[in-house]
Amino acid sequence: MERISAFLKRKNIVFSAKRYGIDALGAMAQGLFCSLLIGTIVKTLGEQAGIPFLVEVGGYASAMSGAAMAVAIGFALQAPPLTLFSLVTVGYAANALGSTSLIEGQPGAGGPLAVLFIAIIAAECGKAVSRETRVDILVTPAVTVFVGVGLAACIAPPIAAGAHAFGQFIKDLTILQPFWMGIAVSVLVGVALTLPISSAAICASFTLTGLAGGAAVAGCCAQMVGFAVMSFRENHWGGLVSQGIGTSMLQMPNIVKNPRIWIPPTLASAITGPIATCVFQLQMNDPASGVASGMGTCGFVGQIGVWTGWVNDVATGAKAAITGFDWLGLALICFVLPAVLSWVICQGCRKLGWIKEGDLKLN
Repeated sequence: MERISAFLKRKNIVFSAKRYGIDALGAMAQGLFCSLLIGTIVKTLGEQAGIPFLVEVGGYASAMSGAAMAVAIGFALQAPPLTLFSLVTVGYAANALGSTSLIEGQPGAGGPLAVLFIAIIAAECGKAVSRETRVDILVTPAVTVFVGVGLAACIAPPIAAGAHAFGQFIKDLTILQPFWMGIAVSVLVGVALTLPISSAAICASFTLTGLAGGAAVAGCCAQMVGFAVMSFRENHWGGLVSQGIGTSMLQMPNIVKNPRIWIPPTLASAITGPIATCVFQLQMNDPASGVASGMGTCGFVGQIGVWTGWVNDVATGAKAAITGFDWLGLALICFVLPAVLSWVICQGCRKLGWIKEGDLKLN
């Protein structure tokens, strides 16, 4: 056992929830953002502006989503160069096969989830053999690619079927129970966004779109805008921008010190979620597989995702037109209500002594 532990330590192979559930998952979301999401945005802008070059650029970027996710995961796992570069093939295969369900006639939705599992295993195997032979230039890529593609062929389609079934269950349940599921999805995805995990990757893995996607957007916006506004007295404009269009994850050290500071934005998400599903019927139907559902106001990706979904729905005939009521709902759910509700609730918490001066100060 000591020899195995020494080998794993020398190879920087660490079996931990943090490395796989936080570092790798977060990196995967960045890879997804830099490929599928940005590609969808650029392609939509090109289609709306009538610029074919932008449409082509967007298509190229979107097509490389699997490779981008796998390389990002390998980077987070500190894979050596030959292993890292070999993950391009692994990611492409895992995403392609993860987008094909075993169930005939049922679309696959497990591309990102398949890439996560398979890229982690392939990367660790590649790290294990890296620089162990004199023909490392052949051995490391071969092991990484064969392990990754082999696993993709075996487990990616079942992952696709499972991810589709779970995601569809959430979406169907939200349609049947928009009020209660609006609360549940909004709160849970919003909390995931603030935690050091990736809400975007989670939403993308299960293709969380439709009403459920709209509730997810509401929850993420409540966390980001809520923390930005309620901590303005401590962090001023810099904090407003860094949290409001950056990430509410910056507040995690303060949450650990005083968990009660999480009450205002979480309650705000519990209110805006059902308003989004029941009143405005806000839906996230972006073609980027739901990744924007978990982005909130980060770079305004959530709002752009809703808009691209509208455009896509209009183009396919699922929606007649984009109305003023749609824009009103987007503004209220994403910006106005999270700001007002979080500030009001925070003031009540301050008067109760639950939140004290400096509790929300960013270092």
